[in-house]
Amino acid sequence: MAHESGIQHEIILSAEPIFKIGEFTATNSWLNSIIAVFILVIFFLAIGKRAKLAPRGLQNFFEIILEIALGFSDTITGSRKNSEKILPFILSLFLFILVNNWLGIIPGVGTVGFVEQTLASEEKVFVPFFRGGTADLNTTLALALFAVFFTHILGIFTIGFWRHINKYLNFQGLVDIFRKFKKDKMIAFVNPIKFFVGALEILTEAAKIASLSLRLFGNVFAGEVLLTSMMAIFAYALPIPFLFLEVLVGIVQALIFSILVLVFASMSMQAEEH
Repeated sequence: MAHESGIQHEIILSAEPIFKIGEFTATNSWLNSIIAVFILVIFFLAIGKRAKLAPRGLQNFFEIILEIALGFSDTITGSRKNSEKILPFILSLFLFILVNNWLGIIPGVGTVGFVEQTLASEEKVFVPFFRGGTADLNTTLALALFAVFFTHILGIFTIGFWRHINKYLNFQGLVDIFRKFKKDKMIAFVNPIKFFVGALEILTEAAKIASLSLRLFGNVFAGEVLLTSMMAIFAYALPIPFLFLEVLVGIVQALIFSILVLVFASMSMQAEEH
């Protein structure tokens, strides 16, 4: 998008660098993510200091939400014990994504920044100080990698390393060929197929990472583009309905990401059934 003053304000996929600390380059999306963390930490420290045995007010509201979340988690995990293991991580993930989604649409985000001149040409480019963390593919990819890694760690601690790794690389099946061949000749044909099918599961793990990261990034980034387009057409009243829509989209996308991770974690905690 070009302004009459000659300053270019473009919507780009990558986050823009804001400042450097030594070799570390801070981007506008990273800055927004740090702000989201501070908001959550300060908010829950304040709630924790006022927590009482007889809940009321805001504490009562959060306890009701927690009980609903536990009940929903039980329907997926089938166990309150497993739900209590997974839910702290899932809720943290949900709140971090939600706050990042909402921070990306507040006034000033994407519109307050500085102007710099590009090295390749004499054009001046507008760089915003803040950009929604989840509107950056690096952030959503990091969240997806961390979430999938968490599900595997959870699976290892729940059912054991050997049983968990055999879901993907069925070494036990190959060992059983030599142990049980005399009793069952077909095992020499069936178990190599099982090993190959299990190896294909590794591809599904890569698909999980791609699906989680791209879905969240695509929806949030599309909302950012939509709001920018509406503001370019008419900045005063037209964007308001779309702002409310993006608030709803922010909740839905945070829920979808968190529920999918909950399902993946629940599956990881279950031993393979023959």
